[in-house]
Amino acid sequence: MKQLRNKQAGSSREFKVEFSEDVFTIAPHLHVGLIASSYVTNLDKDTEVDALLTHMEQEIMNSGLQKDSVSELPTIAAWRKIYSQFGVKPARYPCAAESLIRRVIEQGSLARINTLVNLCNAISLKCRTPIASCDISDVQELVIRRAAGNERFLPIGKVDEYESPSPGEIIYADHSGKAHSRRWNWRQSDNIKTTSESSQMLFTIEAVHKEAKVLVEATTFLLNELLQPFTGVGTCEWAFIHRDSPVHTFQLHSGEVLTDRDEYNGASKERNH
Repeated sequence: MKQLRNKQAGSSREFKVEFSEDVFTIAPHLHVGLIASSYVTNLDKDTEVDALLTHMEQEIMNSGLQKDSVSELPTIAAWRKIYSQFGVKPARYPCAAESLIRRVIEQGSLARINTLVNLCNAISLKCRTPIASCDISDVQELVIRRAAGNERFLPIGKVDEYESPSPGEIIYADHSGKAHSRRWNWRQSDNIKTTSESSQMLFTIEAVHKEAKVLVEATTFLLNELLQPFTGVGTCEWAFIHRDSPVHTFQLHSGEVLTDRDEYNGASKERNH
């Protein structure tokens, strides 16, 4: 029988996510969905997630979208405008969702990374706005703000080859001086990349167009439901960030216990009836 790791009482820590006022000055319609999980079992080669990603790729291919028209999608056009406002050329540095869609149009499919990344990519293709999975096991907080330019960013796959963000660009940062993203959601750092060993996780769903609230909230609920097979009962907590609520603090727990997946699925079905 397949098993999940579920949480039991143990030590806990706070994890804060904060968006600075500068970000909302640039993107007044910004709405962000956050899902934090105290423990994730990142099951590689999960056939259901792969099938979902394949389906979403096929939807893009069947939509008639052309490479040159991706930038005209309302969600993507809004991101390109925001990127320009903090000094980044969106044609050179497209947001994460635009990059995914273009890759599918050009190549027909995306590379399979691991279960959680593949799941986020599938839902990003569906809602056409950036979704990220972040390993926060060794991170104490994230502040989304303009870069001072002296932060240290480690590109994925690099070892001690740090670079510094440009002053003024939007980054995910912590108070130790590390930048965990470049150009908002263009690239994330090696420090928070999702691997098959990732444990404590933060998932972000971001949109900046006028209808961002509706899209983000619906997508957050969808992703939270799809994450249940990879998280124990009660380990996920979700929240929404917007101009009137720029900060949220999660309570993350440690300690684990094995739970039968079939037993969990049965309990989940009972709750939904």
